[in-house]
Amino acid sequence: MFKNILRGKVVIVGVGDTLRGDDGFGPALIARLKGMVKAVCLGAGSAPENFTDKIVKEKPDTILIVDALHLGLPPGEYEILKKDDIVDCGFSTHDISPRMFIEYLENQTKASIYMLGVQPKNLSFGQEIADSVKNTLAAITDLIKEADNA
Repeated sequence: MFKNILRGKVVIVGVGDTLRGDDGFGPALIARLKGMVKAVCLGAGSAPENFTDKIVKEKPDTILIVDALHLGLPPGEYEILKKDDIVDCGFSTHDISPRMFIEYLENQTKASIYMLGVQPKNLSFGQEIADSVKNTLAAITDLIKEADNA
C-alpha cells in the first residue's frame, strides 16, 4: 500500500504532541524513520503550519502527513486519507484544520498529498502511547521502510 503512494521525492510530516499519549504517534514515527529512509522526515509537533516553508522548499512529489485522528475505529487502526476524505476528523489538539493545511501545500507544491490517520486510545496529558498504537507504530515503520527500499 505505501509503495503505491510514496513516489518520487517524499516528505513525511509527523504531527502531534508527544506529551499527550497517542497524539505523539506522528513524531514517534518520524523518530523511527529519520536516517532509515530516503524520504525527508520532519517532526512538526503540534504546529504543522510552522513547517510549510520547509516542506515547500523540498519540492516534494509526495507528502505524507501522519497524525492521530478521530476516525471512529478501534485504537491503533489506521487509514490513508486524501483531502476529500477529511471531513470531521482532524488535528484534535492542533490549531490548523488538516484540510486547510493540505490545500495550502497542494497550491504551493503540486505534490500528491496523503494523510495517515491513526485512531488514538488516549490523548491525556502525561500518558504513554497505548500498546495498540505502539503496535501500529512498529508495523507502519516496517511498511514504510519496505516501500522505501522497493
